[in-house]
Amino acid sequence: MAEPRISNVLKFRPLDIIFLLFVSDLVFAKIHYSIREEMESGAFIGNVAEDLGLNIRWLSARKFRLAPADQRQCLEVNSETGILFANEIDREQLCGLMPACVLTFEIVVEEPLEMYRGEVEILDINDNSPSFPESVILLQMAESMAPGSRFPLESALDPDVGTNAVSVYNISPNEHFGLKVQIGEDGTKIVQLLLEKPLDRERQSSFQLMLTATDGGNPPRSGTARVLITVMDSNDNAPAFGRENYKVSLIENAPRGTLVVSVHATDPDEGSNAEVTYSFSNRVSQKMQELFSLDPRTGEIRVQGIIDYEEGDNYSLDVQAVDNGSPAIAGHSKVLVKVIDVNDNAPVILLTSIAGMVPEDAAPGTVTALINVIDRDSGRNGEVHCEIPKNVPFKLQTSSSGHYKLITSNSLDRETTPLYNIAILARDSGSPPLSTIKTIQITVSDINDNAPRFARPMDTVYLMENNASGASIFAVTAFDSDKGQNSDVTYSFIDNLIQDLPLSNYLNLNSMNGTFYALRSFDYERVKSFQIQVQARDAGVPPLSSSATLNVIILDQNDNAPVIVSPSAQSESAGVEDVPQSAGQGYLVTKIIATDADSGQNARLLYQVLKATDPSLFIVGLNSGEIRTARGILEQDSTTQSLVILVKDNGQPSLSSTATIHFSILGNVTEIVTESSNLETFPEYVSDLNLYLIVILGSTSFIFLIIIILLIGIKCKQDRTTPEDYNSPSCCYGLGDSNNAFNLTPTLKESLNYTGAGESIHIPDAHHYSVCLSPESAKSDFLFLKPYTAPLTQDQC
Repeated sequence: MAEPRISNVLKFRPLDIIFLLFVSDLVFAKIHYSIREEMESGAFIGNVAEDLGLNIRWLSARKFRLAPADQRQCLEVNSETGILFANEIDREQLCGLMPACVLTFEIVVEEPLEMYRGEVEILDINDNSPSFPESVILLQMAESMAPGSRFPLESALDPDVGTNAVSVYNISPNEHFGLKVQIGEDGTKIVQLLLEKPLDRERQSSFQLMLTATDGGNPPRSGTARVLITVMDSNDNAPAFGRENYKVSLIENAPRGTLVVSVHATDPDEGSNAEVTYSFSNRVSQKMQELFSLDPRTGEIRVQGIIDYEEGDNYSLDVQAVDNGSPAIAGHSKVLVKVIDVNDNAPVILLTSIAGMVPEDAAPGTVTALINVIDRDSGRNGEVHCEIPKNVPFKLQTSSSGHYKLITSNSLDRETTPLYNIAILARDSGSPPLSTIKTIQITVSDINDNAPRFARPMDTVYLMENNASGASIFAVTAFDSDKGQNSDVTYSFIDNLIQDLPLSNYLNLNSMNGTFYALRSFDYERVKSFQIQVQARDAGVPPLSSSATLNVIILDQNDNAPVIVSPSAQSESAGVEDVPQSAGQGYLVTKIIATDADSGQNARLLYQVLKATDPSLFIVGLNSGEIRTARGILEQDSTTQSLVILVKDNGQPSLSSTATIHFSILGNVTEIVTESSNLETFPEYVSDLNLYLIVILGSTSFIFLIIIILLIGIKCKQDRTTPEDYNSPSCCYGLGDSNNAFNLTPTLKESLNYTGAGESIHIPDAHHYSVCLSPESAKSDFLFLKPYTAPLTQDQC
């Protein structure tokens, strides 16, 4: 396990922690750690929560989590303690030969939403020894080779970097050969075997040397390869390339078979010694040989694999030209291929964090999602711009390179739009541009911002009387456009009074569905209408309510039969009417007075004779109830008559009552008056209240008569003093006279009904008065009024 460089693996350098503050609730910060490679899985890196100053007790509640910036799961964080752990890390696998190996990560916490960016630098340790591609290097040299000739050797490979990479090459001691080390343009060390002393095949035909490569680690590591040199005779010229280095550019994604470059080498020898064959040297990796092909005859290098700029932006190909001499001599050159990026990668949209539910009262600027956009291309091809539709109450805000916040731009209304599907468009600046669309779903959560609403704030309900107790009579409904608990509506009413009794004595309201139930039957004759104030309240916090006014009108039913007020039917003797024998046709005998507690057509009364002693003698008015003589009374008619009168209403079904009236036919008027004086002998017909009323009425009439008599006397005295004003004396007319029928009250035979006392008084006697008028009665008052007993003449006035 690698040891930490500083204080338990945690290292903070100046400016390693940089806090970037932005608008809204989101905070970005950057923190840096350094660890050594080859640490065991689960090795401690640092406590991110403490280093960022976060309260460890609230980490779990704030959803403290790690959001890796790439697909390599090399880091892990404990969401409760904030400790950052390392999984098994091999720097050489992660970063290859790159001089700096950095893993980036993002820490996200919510409530409020914050994001911290960090990086872990993987420090190289000297855990790899240099190694040569081949353990044995075979070389053939002509003995004619001049001192100073160079022979490229395969360089050792060391996965470590920096000071841990290969730094020194050594060759075993000998008198003919030395080493020449050069630094290539790509920073690699090129090792060449240098001939320092001429060869003599006859003295020594072969050499066996040991090549050692040593790195700069502490302690250093080394690797070796054997160099076997065979000294050949003749062919002393090596092929030579036209250029030491070939530099070419190649477009990314070039199709297979595309010509990259043609290399050419010449050999000044003749014959087979000048025939050249091209090939890649052993320094060219297998992967590069899968990407490029080299024609051994023409020297054309072509594309045979997929060239991806994101996998490699340049390639170095070592090419050799070997002649057919014996021994064969090789010439070397290098081809440097620079890959030109094309816009072949569409942007990738990553959701770092998203709030699935946003309250509809969220203030503008509320962060709903964190978005990271990555484009593997470079330059303008990697410049990405994001946008969302303009018809949504959201907008994108740039927080840092490639990082965006989706925030609210306007107020939200769940009742209008409860769900938003927001299409995020990421478009790069390449030509042609590539784009990616990712749709995220934002749900607007409900708040109690709508009161229940009645369809009609004021309504009228019609209810038939005599309804069944406990039955549903009507219902009210209020609608709440909120959701869930905020839309649960309960109903109540204000308990006002109906005839001094609380409304709750008459009605019961189901608070859940708004249905009213009758606790008792309504009687139209007692209650014709009343008003209810109904309130609908939701279950939100705080609750909202609204009210409606119901005007309840009781409809009448024909449930009351007519009540006959006069004549009274309290006893068999009640309802006896006296009729003078002299009464002619149409004589008003009496009138049936009846009442009906119902209303409208239910209270419209009709009268008819149901049974009669002599059906031809009396008739009754259909609508008035007046009983009149149908003809004159004959001597042979019975002196006692009876009628059964049916009184019925116009309801459906019709209700009725009957009254039996007995008539006594009297021979003369005197008898009528005499019998009427005996009325007081029947105390059962006269109540105390009616008696008082009769006394008052009689006193008033008496005083009125005295006043009239005085006025007439004064008038007559004036007439005697001025007789010339009149052509004839004043005339008197008898009220009730057949010739001068000026009848003030021709017959007072109708019953006096005092409904307050519930009784009636029948006055059967006829009262007649005589009126004396002056000749110019059209402009004078009554002159004389007295009881009428017999027809008067003008001389009696």
